[in-house]
Amino acid sequence: MTASLDRLQPSPDLVDQVYRALLDAINAGALPPGERLTQEDIAQRLAVSRQPVLQALRLLKKDGLVLDAPGRGLVVAPLDPASIAQVYQVRGVLDALAARLAAQRGYRMPARMIELGRKAARGRNIDAMVEADLAFHTAIYEASGNPLIEQSAQLHWRHLRRVMGAVLQTTPQRETLWDEHQAIADAIAAGDADEAAALIDDHSRHASRTLTARLEDVLHPHAQEEQA
Repeated sequence: MTASLDRLQPSPDLVDQVYRALLDAINAGALPPGERLTQEDIAQRLAVSRQPVLQALRLLKKDGLVLDAPGRGLVVAPLDPASIAQVYQVRGVLDALAARLAAQRGYRMPARMIELGRKAARGRNIDAMVEADLAFHTAIYEASGNPLIEQSAQLHWRHLRRVMGAVLQTTPQRETLWDEHQAIADAIAAGDADEAAALIDDHSRHASRTLTARLEDVLHPHAQEEQA
C-alpha cells in the first residue's frame, strides 16, 4: 500500500523571507508592540501572496512574537519586563554551560571580535551593538562543541534582540559590557571552566537587571515622576 503524502507548501524560501522581514521589523520597532497585523496589508507591502504571509505569521506566533488579540486578530506581542527576566534566567544557564565546555576545550576568542564590539559600543548604530553582542555569545555556543546549546539559545535571542533594540534607542550601551566580555574570554582561554561559568552567569544576571529596569523606564517614562 502506497503511503499518502501531504502536498508541500510552495516557495519555502519565500516564507522564510517574509518571516525574516517581519522579524526584523519587529526588532527594529517598525512594527511596534500592539500593532495589528493583517495578511492583506503585509502581503501588499511585501508584494507577495497571502500564503507565505500566513505561514510566516504562524511561525512568529509559535515564537511568541505575535499574539491573538480578541476582536483584533493578530498583534505584535507586548514588551514585558517580567517575561524578559524569565528569558534571561534560561539563557544564563545555557551561557554558563557553554562557557564551561568552551573552557574545557581551550577555546581562544579572536581579539578582533572584542575590538569590533568595543567599536560598536562607542558608536550609535543600534544594530551593530546588538549584532556584536550576539556574535560574542554565539562564538561561545559554537566553541562548546554542543550544537543543542546554540539551537536552544537562538530562540531566546529572538526576544532579547527585540528588547535590546528598544532599550538602546534611548540608552547608550556601556563599553564596560565589553570589559565583562573580555574577562569571560580570558577565563575561557585559560581553561578555567569554573571562573568562566561564574563570570558569564554574573554577566547575564547584570544584563537582566539592567535591561529590565531600562525597559520599565521606556514603557513607563513618567512612573518615577508620579511617585515623586
